[in-house]
Amino acid sequence: MKILSPINNKILKLAIPNIVTNITVPLLGIVDLALMGHLSNPIYIGAIALGSLIFNMIYSSFGFLRMGSSGMAAQAFGASLQEEISLVLIRSLLVAMGLAVSLILFQFPIQWIAFKILDGSEAVTTLAKDYFNVRIWAAPATLGLMAFFGWFLGLQDAKRPMIIAIVINLVNIGLNFVFVLGLNMTSSGVALATVIAQYSGLFLAIYFLLTKYKVYVRRFSFVVILKGEAIIRFFKVNSDIFIRTIFLLLTLAFFTNTSAKAGDETLAINTILLQFFMIFSYFADGFAYAGEALTGKALGAKDKVNLNYTVKHLFYWGGGAAVLASFVFFIGLEPMLKLMTSNKEIREIALQYSIWVVIIPLTSSAAFIWDGIFVGVTASKGMRNAMIISAIFIFLPSYYIAVVYIGNNALWLSLNLFMFARGVLMWFMWGRVKLW
Repeated sequence: MKILSPINNKILKLAIPNIVTNITVPLLGIVDLALMGHLSNPIYIGAIALGSLIFNMIYSSFGFLRMGSSGMAAQAFGASLQEEISLVLIRSLLVAMGLAVSLILFQFPIQWIAFKILDGSEAVTTLAKDYFNVRIWAAPATLGLMAFFGWFLGLQDAKRPMIIAIVINLVNIGLNFVFVLGLNMTSSGVALATVIAQYSGLFLAIYFLLTKYKVYVRRFSFVVILKGEAIIRFFKVNSDIFIRTIFLLLTLAFFTNTSAKAGDETLAINTILLQFFMIFSYFADGFAYAGEALTGKALGAKDKVNLNYTVKHLFYWGGGAAVLASFVFFIGLEPMLKLMTSNKEIREIALQYSIWVVIIPLTSSAAFIWDGIFVGVTASKGMRNAMIISAIFIFLPSYYIAVVYIGNNALWLSLNLFMFARGVLMWFMWGRVKLW
């Protein structure tokens, strides 16, 4: 007797590897900081923090490389269009390499602007610049991997991105120990480990392409690659996702910057509590990524019944994950805070805001799932508009109205309302999306 229906098996087959892939991201950051934290001077931690922040902002802005290729590849896969599947990857890789070359060519003005914005001591900034100068050379590999990850997922394959992510992290962690503990390098050693690890991941992705997906390795003329209607659609979808991502990053930056203005204590508390939201996002995104692959495939196959069935079950899983996360945060927030900080005063004050941590999985789950669905069917305009409206007309007004009365609680209220509004808006927009 089968415990799960076929659609639930498909969702979990895609979601679980994606969750594992997502979890590897913070693991590497923890190792980087731990190695720097055991050096003689705390400036090394600050250097890694500043350097990583710059690249996280840059690469998060280019997240459309993964999302755009995922939805378009899934639709081509569902429609059994082998040439189009190949073209999606080629176009994504060309854009990725173009952006990577631009980052390398303009690395010095980018670095200058970044460190004008970021406020660090002279010693920390010097080390962070060393980190930047080395890690910038990983841009072709990092952006290329985004294109590959999205493309693999579009072909209903979450296993290979998971394998690549695990290999990247193992190589990175191993080289961190070699360079930092063995060769006495500091922030530049951590950056060099990242560069080598990223290229090892890219080579592994190419290996999978040439073996598992050899049928899609084809040559096309630039006339075909740059075919008018297809390339316009490609850039339209990716530009919408880019704008959507920028507004998300600006909202989170406002949250952090406003926390910092409220004082070091408030910044520490909000930063720690925000990690619980990020932890939930790793799990929710696993189901969202599954949604990208499955809804895109159903749309490409013009299977309306399966598309609607998939959407319904994605919300079952997303809702279940949200309820479970809220319950875990409700009963385990205090002991988890003890693991994150030994400062008793910070923990006690943080617990005063525990209600926001408990409810945020419930208020944000729908937004994560809808993101995956909208990416899968390439309804990028709806995603973009929902993000802009929620950021400008929900997040900011609710904060400025409430902060006078409830102080720091206003930031958490506005963040919850922002995520909830995105879910509601995309629910309304879904009925107006032209799919067929």
